[in-house]
Amino acid sequence: MSEWKQETYRYPASRIVEVAKALSSDVRVRILEALGEKPMSVGQLAEVLGVAQPTVSINVQMLEQADLVVSSQGANREKICAVTCRSIFLELPTRPGEGLQRIEEIHMPIGMFSHCSIEPTCGMAARDGSLIGSPDDPRAFYMPERTEAALLWFSGAGYVEYYFANPMPPGAALDELRLRAELCSEAPSFNSNWPSDISLIINDLPVGTWTSPADFGDRKGKLTPERWRSGSEYGLLTEWRITGSGSQVNGQDASPTTIGDLELSFNRPIRVRFEVSRDAAHPNGMNLFGSGFGDHPQDIVLSFVRNHEEA
Repeated sequence: MSEWKQETYRYPASRIVEVAKALSSDVRVRILEALGEKPMSVGQLAEVLGVAQPTVSINVQMLEQADLVVSSQGANREKICAVTCRSIFLELPTRPGEGLQRIEEIHMPIGMFSHCSIEPTCGMAARDGSLIGSPDDPRAFYMPERTEAALLWFSGAGYVEYYFANPMPPGAALDELRLRAELCSEAPSFNSNWPSDISLIINDLPVGTWTSPADFGDRKGKLTPERWRSGSEYGLLTEWRITGSGSQVNGQDASPTTIGDLELSFNRPIRVRFEVSRDAAHPNGMNLFGSGFGDHPQDIVLSFVRNHEEA
């Protein structure tokens, strides 16, 4: 690692945003300066730059993800970092969508819903496990503090609806839409045999219904704060996929709704609704987990997938 791997690193148009983000921080530029002559450990970088070692580690990771820095393990098991090249070459996009990555993701905090229909029992909790508003009071779902929610729940029928921006420019073809969220049923305290039919609806079209088997509280959620002592602890990570041939839930065919049926447009929001219908066979509510609760460090993730180059 005493020399650069290559003189010039060439980036396709689809990685411009990623590289630009990696270079947009003064700290990360200073890391590249410090590594300009020789590889250094994270500890050495922290000393040279005069910043905390965790800060260096986080920024080195971003440079690694952009392939601007490469790391290996030193003789004393420390992380040794080196730059990958002397210069970079960025290809500018020439067609709609060419400057996008193959998968563009939007992470939506669970408290950022735009519409809801909620009846008691219900509530929301912040990342530290404290309640937002009063329990079983639907008014909490209209308070400004709802944007800080890391867990929300309601029993029986109801829904929460989110507005997502469409990152695809006009003329860019989209092959697949995916949505991931951690969910479970909602029972008093918790119940290991409490099925609930949770449906995903996008732009008023049914994508598929997933039947949650339980309200999980048999153990502590991996991310759930210790302060939380109210039953529901974690959910199951569930994925809906909409393609050109139909929709799936966790890999199983769920509805005939195709990505074309959604009539996506770059200048209109994508309306995503999680709903427990009053007509469902198991209308037993829902828990929706954010990045600070449950087992998975994520909020609601909507992915835009392009499998092929533009013609």
